[in-house]
Amino acid sequence: MNLFSGTISNLENGLNYASLKNKTIAQNIANVDTPNYKAKDVSFAKMLEEAKMNSMKANKTDIRHYDFTIKQKTPGVFSYENFNYRSNGNGVDMDAEQASLAENTIYYNALVERISGKFNTLNTVIKGGK
Repeated sequence: MNLFSGTISNLENGLNYASLKNKTIAQNIANVDTPNYKAKDVSFAKMLEEAKMNSMKANKTDIRHYDFTIKQKTPGVFSYENFNYRSNGNGVDMDAEQASLAENTIYYNALVERISGKFNTLNTVIKGGK
């Protein structure tokens, strides 16, 4: 029987995603006046896809085989390369970024509340219901 049934690790993954999205949004807002800066976004589907790709390892069966490396980048983060919001080439829509930040903050706080509730439940069980 699995005590946690993966719930806490799923909540942790959600928190990691929300944190990365928050950092990406903050970077976009910070570069709102930077010429030719392209807005970035985080995609959960791309994070899963890239995590699967990065988990593959090469098995060298002979010393003559070539090593290969996978370029490490932040998984799930992509850039809107062909989108210009301003005449200076900047691709950041400040209104959209602020709305996305508010939505992500609500999501993050909901996850924090949920994981806090899980830990409180575990704490109650450990203390014997006292």
